[in-house]
Amino acid sequence: MDFMMIRAGVLDVSYDRFGDPAGHAVVLLHGFPYDPRCYDDVARLLAESGYDVVVPYLRGFGPTRFVDADTMRSGEQAAIGHDLRELIIALELNEPIVAGYDWGGRAACVVAALWPELVSGLVSVSGYLIQDIEAAVSTPVPPHLEKRYWYQYYLHSERGRAGLAAYRAEIAQTLWTDWSPTWRFGDSEFAATAPSFDNPDFVDVSVHSYRHRYGIEMGDAAYAETQELLTQQPRITVPTVVIDPTEDTVASLYGRPDHAAHFTDLLDVRQVDCGHNPPQELPGQFADAIVTLGQVVRDRDSN
Repeated sequence: MDFMMIRAGVLDVSYDRFGDPAGHAVVLLHGFPYDPRCYDDVARLLAESGYDVVVPYLRGFGPTRFVDADTMRSGEQAAIGHDLRELIIALELNEPIVAGYDWGGRAACVVAALWPELVSGLVSVSGYLIQDIEAAVSTPVPPHLEKRYWYQYYLHSERGRAGLAAYRAEIAQTLWTDWSPTWRFGDSEFAATAPSFDNPDFVDVSVHSYRHRYGIEMGDAAYAETQELLTQQPRITVPTVVIDPTEDTVASLYGRPDHAAHFTDLLDVRQVDCGHNPPQELPGQFADAIVTLGQVVRDRDSN
C-alpha cells in the first residue's frame, strides 16, 4: 500500500489517509507491536461515512523515520504524545477525533489531557493510559497481574534487547496470540504488519519505552516539562468514549466508576468481546464508537 510522508516535529511521519479531506478528521493510532494495518477495515468504514481518516506509523515503526541521527530514540509517553501533537499541527487538522489503543491510545490520552484545544474527542481502549511512573517504580501488583508483563521485564535486560532484535516478528506474533486469545488471525494478516518491525529504530524505541515507564532509564530532556505535567495524572476533559475489551489478557478491565475518575466528559463505556486489538478484531464496533462520538460533537457544535 502506498503511504504519504510529512515532516512533523522530530520525525518524518509516514501515514495512510482515506476518505473526504473536507470531512471531520479522525486520527487512528496503533499500539505495540502492531501497525496501521490494524485499522484498514475501520478506516474504510469511516471513509464511507464521510470522515477524513489519518492513520500514522508511530515512531520506530514502518517507514516513519527520525529527522536527525542524534535525536534520542525515546519511547516515553511524553514523546509519543508530542509526535501526535506535531502531526495534527503539520497536517492542519481541525480538531480531529483521536482514537487508539496501547501506545496509540496513550498518545491520544496525552494530547487530550494536555492540549485539549487541538482535538474534539477521544476514543481510548482500556480508558486512561497515562502512566503513573512513580507508582510503577514503587508499587508491585499481585502476581497474577505481574506475570502478564513478562515482555516488559524481558526488555529491561540486555538479553531482552538482543532477543527483540533477533526475533522481532516471533515476539510480536507471540504477543498477538497471548493478548487476543479469541482472535484467530491468519498468517496473511500478520505478514501484512510484520515488515513494520524492520524499522531501524524499532528496538531502541521499544526498549526505551519499557524501561522508562519503570524509571530504569531517563527520558529525553526535550520532553522533561511535558513528562512533569503527566506525573500529575491530569484529567481529560474532552468528550470521551472508552472501549473495554473483555478478552484482553494484558490490560485490566475497569468499570465505569474507575474511568469516570479520569474523564470529566465520559459519554460511554463500551465492553466489547475481543482481545487487545479491538480495531482489527471488531472493526465495526470500533468504527461505531467513533461515529457515535462524532455525532455528539457535531450536535454540541450546532447548539
